[in-house]
Amino acid sequence: MKHFLLSAAAMIGLLASPFEIQSQVIITDDGSGTGTTTWTNDNTYVLDGFVFVNEGDVLTIEAGTVIKGSTGSGADASALVVARGGQIEANGTADAPIIFTFESDALDGSTPFNVRGQWGGVILLGNAQLNSSPGETQIEGIPDTEPRGRYGGDNDEDSSGTMTYVSIRHGGTDIGAGNEINGLTLGGVGAGTTLDYIEVISNADDGVEFFGGTASIKHVVTAFCGDDSFDYDEGWRGYGQFWCTVQEEGEGDRGGEHDGGTDPEDGLPYAHPVIYNATYMGRGVDAGRRALTLRDNAGGEYHNSIFYNWGKGVDIENLASGEDSYARFENNEIAFAGNIFDGCTGLGLDATAADLFKITMGSGWASSEDSTAAATASAAAFQASFAANGNAVAASGLNYAVEEGSGLLQLIPNSNVPAGANPTMEWFDDVTYAGAFDPSNECPWLVGWSMLWERGFFACPTTGVAAAGEATALNIYPNPSNGNFSIQFETSVNNAAISIFDLSGKSIYENQLSMVSGELLNVNMLGTSPGLYVITISHGDRQQRHKLIVE
Repeated sequence: MKHFLLSAAAMIGLLASPFEIQSQVIITDDGSGTGTTTWTNDNTYVLDGFVFVNEGDVLTIEAGTVIKGSTGSGADASALVVARGGQIEANGTADAPIIFTFESDALDGSTPFNVRGQWGGVILLGNAQLNSSPGETQIEGIPDTEPRGRYGGDNDEDSSGTMTYVSIRHGGTDIGAGNEINGLTLGGVGAGTTLDYIEVISNADDGVEFFGGTASIKHVVTAFCGDDSFDYDEGWRGYGQFWCTVQEEGEGDRGGEHDGGTDPEDGLPYAHPVIYNATYMGRGVDAGRRALTLRDNAGGEYHNSIFYNWGKGVDIENLASGEDSYARFENNEIAFAGNIFDGCTGLGLDATAADLFKITMGSGWASSEDSTAAATASAAAFQASFAANGNAVAASGLNYAVEEGSGLLQLIPNSNVPAGANPTMEWFDDVTYAGAFDPSNECPWLVGWSMLWERGFFACPTTGVAAAGEATALNIYPNPSNGNFSIQFETSVNNAAISIFDLSGKSIYENQLSMVSGELLNVNMLGTSPGLYVITISHGDRQQRHKLIVE
């Protein structure tokens, strides 16, 4: 059932604001799910509890649409769940992303960036293969009493739809003791699903977690999550490229927690994803958090990636039974090639492979001598592999500085960061650099749509997109203002396009103009809601973005 409500705030704004007024649509689910429908960007949608896209239905979400989860935990938790056989078509753009957040988030910069656990998250369930017995199970975060929470099957090409330019914020609420919801959960999702330009910000649990399946994902960032950044279990066998994580100081666990099987641990197929061009930025060497852990028969490959600012390196499980991740390494199902380790283990550039790779010896060994001998041999094998496959301890040029509005977070590496061989599989983009961001580009692919960009955690060079708040070819004054301000160009421009966006990505002002040097453009936005806005000015091949604060 769907309820339509025009809020009192919107009614007030109807009289005073030049914005297009949005109605609030409250979405509940009595078992019938969303149906096949379209959520449009002239509404804000509020999820009242768990809302499902049922089998056979398609939920289409327009670019620029905002979806909010009602705040609560346990029985009051909210989430959007695409059930097996259902599909989502959520296609945002760099200028108009689709935003998932919690009900009280005004999207004006007033919500602290690190608020977590306010609602659930987004869950996609599919029919692809798992290694758990009997081949399907209930996804974590959904009560066992809900049959639409089942996932897994035998169709590795299954499609759960498309998600592009989607930002998921402030989720991960508890539904029970120790049972949180991930920002983006992928349970048995198949290779027919398209996932590209995805952001998870400040989730209380993991950022993105794969439970089996064959889904692949490009251009994904997780930031400030309370647990692991990327997690996979139950035999995930997809691809990943251009992955980035940034941890908050004092929060978060591993960059990647990689498990193979749960019930049973030696179930087939083994997890064996292939990941290229990751940038994993930890919360400091003193925190002692590990970049990666592989265990429970998990395989996996990391190529041409950067691991920066981690307290520890990579942990590989080695059990006496031989059913472990070290066995996957021996079988060429674990690989590290062309990677950079910078600022890890507290040893800086003096770190060695022995410092970076830890072999965790489990129980079951006949004697401590056997365990010690096996640990020595396996560590030596990893060290030899590290050197032979082009991995290096080297400076990356990254900078960990998590401070809103500072622009100091440096995500793009130095141009001289080496990379190994390019991927040969057709799905991957053919690039020759290490890390998630092209060092030849002036700005990361997060510009325009990411909350990291909105809040000014990183800056862009003035030769491309202007750093947040920085006036390079023009002046904006006063700033902050009451909504009435002027823009003065320092040089003449011909046929420049100016747009002003709110933080949901919606355009509230557009103009095409030509200005001579020193000429003033007066903009009257009196009555506009206080908050943070982004002014975008394009002229020629140059585009600049500047912050505007309305008080």
